[in-house]
Amino acid sequence: MKGNWSWATEFVLLGFQLSAETEVLLFCVFSLLYTFSLLANGMIFALICLDQRLHTPMYYFLSHLAIIDISYASNNVPKMLANLVTQKRAISFVPCIMQTFLYLAFAHTECLILVAMSYDRYVAICHPLHYTVIMSWTVCTVLATMSWASGFFLSLIHMLLLLRLPFCGPWAVNHLFCEILSVLRLACADTWLNKVVIFAATVLVLVTPFCLVLVSYTHILWAILKIQSGEGRRKAFSTCSSHLCVVGLFFGCAMVVYMVPDSSQQGEKTKILSLFHSLFNPMLNPLIYSLRNAQVKDALGRVLQVRSR
Repeated sequence: MKGNWSWATEFVLLGFQLSAETEVLLFCVFSLLYTFSLLANGMIFALICLDQRLHTPMYYFLSHLAIIDISYASNNVPKMLANLVTQKRAISFVPCIMQTFLYLAFAHTECLILVAMSYDRYVAICHPLHYTVIMSWTVCTVLATMSWASGFFLSLIHMLLLLRLPFCGPWAVNHLFCEILSVLRLACADTWLNKVVIFAATVLVLVTPFCLVLVSYTHILWAILKIQSGEGRRKAFSTCSSHLCVVGLFFGCAMVVYMVPDSSQQGEKTKILSLFHSLFNPMLNPLIYSLRNAQVKDALGRVLQVRSR
């Protein structure tokens, strides 16, 4: 077998394999979603940078989330859009590995940033008198730096374990982009170590953070129930439920992909769930976390007034 091994120079991304008309329609829809995601997250990031009133821990983490969403979508979507309108769906080996590395790095970092955001909201609602002391700028900087560093370090481990594997061919990746599990299926060697590390990382970066988010929001909801004003409770519940829906979808989809055993239908499910991560989640985050926020709307109004003068 070793005599027949050869180094992969490129992979072919199979995608959804639909009719030409359907793929053109998907190209138009996905292009609109991608453009809206870039504009929305770019606007949020710019507003937070420009408006001094948004220089708070909550918006500090939101700015990081906006950067992650822009980077995460831009890593996967452009190649996916190009494949929808061309018959040549090849991607060179190095860009494929880099796409896998960045996909995992941004996904890991987003998980950890979401935990930091939930902790920030927990302190703000449950310990408002100590908020400025607990959530100092030093603490916020450390949390953000550790999130980015941990995300890229874990992704580097996955990439190094992937690079040690030989690929025999056919080099057809049954996915929309170079997703790590789809690439692993093309390896000629035993991938048990890769799968063990992926499962361990899933527990560390998905399950544990998701549990921490649930604990934070449990305390938040308990504090909300003590609010005397019915209108105040309604607004707080509306905000928390929206946040929990986005967090639940993000973590839930990822756990289904990386913790549910392989099956014959898993490939198509993975593609659909990856669409959510690459297109819908980066679009939902600014809508749920920022654009519905009165402070962000006021900041946008002030910027527009300045520009119109």
